Amino acid sequence: MRVNGVAKYRLGLAVFAVILFMFIGRVPWMTTTGSAAQQDNHQTQQKTLPLNITVILERIYLDGEISQEVVQETCWSMENFWAKYDQWQLINNDESTYVFRKPVDDISPLLKANGFFGVTEDGILTIFNGRPGQSRIIQSFFQIDIKKLESRIQEELIQGIPIKSKDHYVEVLETFKPYSVKIE
Repeated sequence: MRVNGVAKYRLGLAVFAVILFMFIGRVPWMTTTGSAAQQDNHQTQQKTLPLNITVILERIYLDGEISQEVVQETCWSMENFWAKYDQWQLINNDESTYVFRKPVDDISPLLKANGFFGVTEDGILTIFNGRPGQSRIIQSFFQIDIKKLESRIQEELIQGIPIKSKDHYVEVLETFKPYSVKIE
């Protein structure tokens, strides 16, 4: 029994020594006195870090607009990199490019700056980039029975109703929803 206990003690001591030597081999100040293989490995790691990564951030707004921002990152630690983008969803990646996407609970900057509600010639409630009739269509919603609207509201739609906030965007949609034409 005594021999078995001594053997376990020696085995534990040997395992401890191996772990200790593994730890010491990884301490940066010890690598200068390490073997040539350790020094080559350390130099290889220095050459691969930092990583230069292209990050594409896509924001999807309530109005369907998608904006893209391209960011050049110098990445020293992948752990820090992933932590920085933990609120984003990874969509695609290759060796040096990562594409992240995030829904935004707001309307796009384009709508805030130059978006107008209006109607097309067919009476479809539409958002235009600029005043209706003069600009390109950004988004179409539903057809409205314009004859049921008050003349003042008809005129506002023809001239264009500027969109300045998410709340106003939702309010206008809700206001005109009861006037939508039921398609059977």
